[in-house]
Amino acid sequence: MYDSHREPRTKARGVQGCARSMRTLVIAEKPGVARDIAAVLGANERGTGLFRSDTHVVSWAIGHLVALAEPAQVDPRWKTWRMELLPMLPEAWPLVVGEETKAQYEVLRKLLVSREIRDVVCATDAGREGELIFRYIYEAARSKKPVRRLWISSLTPDAIAKGFRSLQDGAAFEPLADAARARSRADWL
Repeated sequence: MYDSHREPRTKARGVQGCARSMRTLVIAEKPGVARDIAAVLGANERGTGLFRSDTHVVSWAIGHLVALAEPAQVDPRWKTWRMELLPMLPEAWPLVVGEETKAQYEVLRKLLVSREIRDVVCATDAGREGELIFRYIYEAARSKKPVRRLWISSLTPDAIAKGFRSLQDGAAFEPLADAARARSRADWL
């Protein structure tokens, strides 16, 4: 079993000034995976779009909560395809939240900027798309929290616990994130 009490604990002030422990936010790709991770971490308190314990908050994406803006959202001239407007090369790559997933994105956004959260564990699927799902959410929320990566290929309790004992620095996955962004932008073009 993963021992979450081995992590350093710091204090933050709550809304009414009461000291409380800061938590680690864990973001899974799907609700079922979040439930499995929460069980291993002992995050049994259920909230809207999350599970919570004294040391962790476990929440989830629902696939691609955040994506690149459609061409017409970037430049209104691109709403209708015309040869004379080619090439369509945006100066920036704005991100947008899907209408059907706004509520869950708001849960994650609030957590990603909350003083209650000390750091973040990316627990999306191990691979390029999982990395992109997390990175787009993190970037859209404009979070600056330190990131670690859970990289597992099995969701057994033992595999999850072992993965949490060997979390990796999120910066080590920047090349994977870059590849995912490049693929996403190439698809857009």
